Amino acid sequence: MNTNNSATFHMAELCRAQADLCAQLGSDLYVQVLRRCAEDVEAGGPVWDVLRDLADCPADFYPALRLLGSVHRLVLTGQAPALAAHYPSVGGRPGPGLWDAFRGVVIDHAATLTTLVNNTPQTNEVGRAASFLGGFLKIANETGLPLRLLEVGASGGLNLNWDRYRYESGDWSWGDAGSTVRLTDIFVDRTPDSVPATVVERLGCDLSPIDLRAKEGQLTLLSYLWPDQIARIERQRAAIQIASNAQVHVERANAIDWVRQHLASPRAGMATVVFHSIVLSYFDDNERRTFGEVLEDAGSRATADAPLAWLSLERSAGRFEVRLRSWPDGSERLLAVCGGHGLPVQWLDS
Repeated sequence: MNTNNSATFHMAELCRAQADLCAQLGSDLYVQVLRRCAEDVEAGGPVWDVLRDLADCPADFYPALRLLGSVHRLVLTGQAPALAAHYPSVGGRPGPGLWDAFRGVVIDHAATLTTLVNNTPQTNEVGRAASFLGGFLKIANETGLPLRLLEVGASGGLNLNWDRYRYESGDWSWGDAGSTVRLTDIFVDRTPDSVPATVVERLGCDLSPIDLRAKEGQLTLLSYLWPDQIARIERQRAAIQIASNAQVHVERANAIDWVRQHLASPRAGMATVVFHSIVLSYFDDNERRTFGEVLEDAGSRATADAPLAWLSLERSAGRFEVRLRSWPDGSERLLAVCGGHGLPVQWLDS
């Protein structure tokens, strides 16, 4: 049945836009799947049946990613053996039958997938720790103080453990040489100063935090990774183990209320850093404005002995930017631009 109307056109275009992004970020498997998904949606096929309830969603709802993550979840749990044969994340290799296998999973598990696509994607990308690294080091160097970390949209808290990872780029390195999480070939051309940094407190919030002590939580984070990007998956597994052992607390809370609470009083003897990655796109205009106002208000109370920093990785004008706002002076800097998954990083600041 052909259902060529505005709803199917909108959803098909979102699938194609996601395919283009996957092409830029190096997932040939998902490019193939998403282009066929777009055609299936336009034809009123099983993919459209699963995504129909999201027909009027905005682009930043990421319906295509919701579907891909939900299907990958079925593969990881052994419920989609025919598709698993094409997914490198479970030892498969993409082949000519990829689309038929994917479409078969959508048909066979339609009821389950229709429920799963209503879950917000959880992309706790460890590669983004490399994007934040230079910012954390700059804050530590300029303030001369240990760091108090407050991550908004922390998911499972993997990036709250950034200082427990190893970073290498040419002759440049930082962090624990024995860490099981290694991020290599990070920087394009320039590197930040390799200076000491100490973390004295780490807290996070999320509307739907992931409990990494539970298999369900680990499965959720792995399912939203792209199955043909094995390096990301291996890095994620290692980071999950570190986070499980560290038991960093991520609180279920509204970001604005949570930040307001934790910034109510300056904390002397440490630099408080509020940071987030790809979070503001989930806020509406009023929430973004209020979030900024809360930080501005807290910044007005900051002192040299109790400074505040706002470190962000967000998409702007088609690129991913790492920005730093610092108080008490209120300065703002563009530190770096980076890939959507954090790597590589083009360090811009002096």
